[in-house]
Order: sequence, then C-alpha cells, then structure tokens
Amino acid sequence: MVNQDVIAVIVAAGRGTRAGAGGPKQYRPLAGRTVLAWTVETFLDHPRIDGVRVVIHRDDREEYETAMADSLRHAKLLPPATGGAERQDSVRLGLESMADKPPAHVLIHDAARPFIDVGTITRVIEALSDHDGAIAALPVHDTIKRAKEGERIETTVSREALWRAQTPQGFRFGEILAAHRAAAGRTLTDDAAVAEAAGLDVALVTGSPDNMKITQAEDFGMAEILLGRKARAMEYRTGHGFDVHAFEDGNAVMLCGVAIPHDRKLKGHSDADAGMHALTDAIFGALGEGDIGDHFPPSDPQWKGAPSRVFLEKARDLVVERKGRIVHCDVTIMCEEPKIGPHRIAMREALAAILKIEPARISVKATTTEELGFTGRREGLAAMATATVALPAEI
Repeated sequence: MVNQDVIAVIVAAGRGTRAGAGGPKQYRPLAGRTVLAWTVETFLDHPRIDGVRVVIHRDDREEYETAMADSLRHAKLLPPATGGAERQDSVRLGLESMADKPPAHVLIHDAARPFIDVGTITRVIEALSDHDGAIAALPVHDTIKRAKEGERIETTVSREALWRAQTPQGFRFGEILAAHRAAAGRTLTDDAAVAEAAGLDVALVTGSPDNMKITQAEDFGMAEILLGRKARAMEYRTGHGFDVHAFEDGNAVMLCGVAIPHDRKLKGHSDADAGMHALTDAIFGALGEGDIGDHFPPSDPQWKGAPSRVFLEKARDLVVERKGRIVHCDVTIMCEEPKIGPHRIAMREALAAILKIEPARISVKATTTEELGFTGRREGLAAMATATVALPAEI
C-alpha cells in the first residue's frame, strides 16, 4: 500500500503538435528511452515521493504501457488516469482520480520536462510546510521587450521580480483540487495560475536551467546534448559491507527487514539485522562515508533496540543529498539456519520499500558454510553485501 503523503501527477495527455512529426512528444525516443520514461523515473526514485500517477490521453494506453514497460511493476507507479482536451482539464481529472483516497500533497509536473532533478523536487516539497503551494522557477536575466504591431518594440519591461515558471508545482491536495474545480472552463496557463485565482499562497523556489520543456522539434537535439552531458558526468561506485551476529534465546530472526520465525534471535545493540547492517555499510562505503558505527555509535543508548531501517534510511538519504541514485544491491546471508529461501521475495520487497527503488534492483541470496566455523556450529550468522551507486562526477 502506498503511503499517500506526496503523490506526483505527471501530465502526459497532450498531442505535442508543435514538436513536429513522430507522434506525441512524451512517447518519442530520447537516447534509447522515451521522454516520459526519463521524466517518471526521477520521481519514482525520489525517497519523498510516495506515488506517481501519469495522466494520459484516452487513445494512448498501448503507447503508455510500452514506454513504461520497465517500471510498470514499480510499487510507487499508480494506474494511469485519463486526461481531457486541455492540460488544465487533464490536471483536474488526475486530481479527481485520487479524491476518494487523497494524499496530503501533490506535485504536478509536465511529462515533457525529462531533466527534472532530485534537488528541485525536494525544494518544492519542503516549501509546502509553510505555503499552500510552491513552484520551481528561475529569475529572468534577459532583457525583456514588449512588442507592438508584430515585431516592433514598444517598450522595455523591467525584469526585476520576474520569474520563469517551471514544474513541478506542488500544493496541498485538497486546496488545489478545489481550485481546479472552481477554475473549470477557464483557460489558465499553469497550476500556479489556478492557485492564484483561488487566492492561495504560492511560493517560488529555485528551479534548474536544465529543467527544459521539450516543445518544438529542435528541442530534441538540445535534449540529446544535455542528456549526453549528464550521462558523462555520472560516475559509478561500489561499496562492500560485512556483519556478524550471534544467536541468543528468542522466537524470531530479523533479516533484511523480515522477521523469520525461529527458536532463537540475533544478539545486538539494535535489532541486530545483519543483512540490513551489511547493506547499510555497503552504501556508506560507496559514498566514502565510513560505517554504521560512525553515524550510529553503539555507545549511544538512543540506538539500543532501534530498527535497522533507520540506519538504511540514513544511507539512502545521503545518496539523495549527493544527487545520486542507488543502482543495485546484492545481499548474501551465510547460515545453516533459519532457512532463507522462503523469505527472499519478502526481503527484497522490504529493502526496496526502504530504499525507494524497484525490487528488481535488489538481490538476496543465502548459502551455508558446510557446517564449518561458527555459522556451521549454528552459533550465529553472517551477511555480506555489495551496493552500486551512481553519483555526479566531480569534473
């Protein structure tokens, strides 16, 4: 079940006629993937986005499923909603599709902005703590002219206090839904204008120059260049983690977020989840950020009995703060007992939910030590993990 606190609505119902031949621009290829897939992936990977709903044209279901084939089983991707004749109609219908189980907040984003970044999304979400709404935007630096009679200058417009609006545009859900209902039938250029008409307080937060909107055919060339630069600017790091815990009297073993019934439990300062500890250290290692003990000293009583998801969430958040993403995780449990196989799927899903990535990016395996050593004597178990993280290269 999706924790519906912040839901992203991706508006993808337009026809994109200004982008030239080739069909709707959101389904056109961009460096081997569709524009829509690039856009949606960033929201799916963001740890503070709890669900993503794409609003599509009634005739585009097949194109949508093809474009999103790699993400259709992602836990955060909600079934698509059907849009309307205009963008404003599509947004309202997307909001209406969630009215029966409303989230606290919603971010509305154009599918044709595939270069939205984690930092911009985060800034919009954080601004909603103090405002009814918030939009990504950039201050205007160019000199602005007002024209008359087509191409003749009438006057120079002061650029002071002028901003270029982008998306995402975030709002408290109930207020923006009411605003859209009240604005139905009017023609307003973005959701901030709808909010303004309803008297809502909307803040400006800094967007990104890279957050371009693909509108015309020539924009695809610029998008390819930008995407190539971004791809070259990422580096991939791998970290390793290892953890050991002894058994003691109990009734369940906690591993990778799953309680496995057993006649003993693992002994440790926290909940002793060796699998999650090893994976946390692997992510810290990929980041060059030390280990669990550096961030959560066992001498600190506040961590006694703490759930290990707290440690893994910290590692995940550090990746996000560095504008990176977790690409893949591999965990191996070494023990004679309990049996891990029946619980591997649940473990992958539990880790994926914490890391906010697809279960397909996580592997959980188990092996015995052929009754050798402390694990062979059933005195405890060990876990090792590898994590691959993509980070912006320092160039």
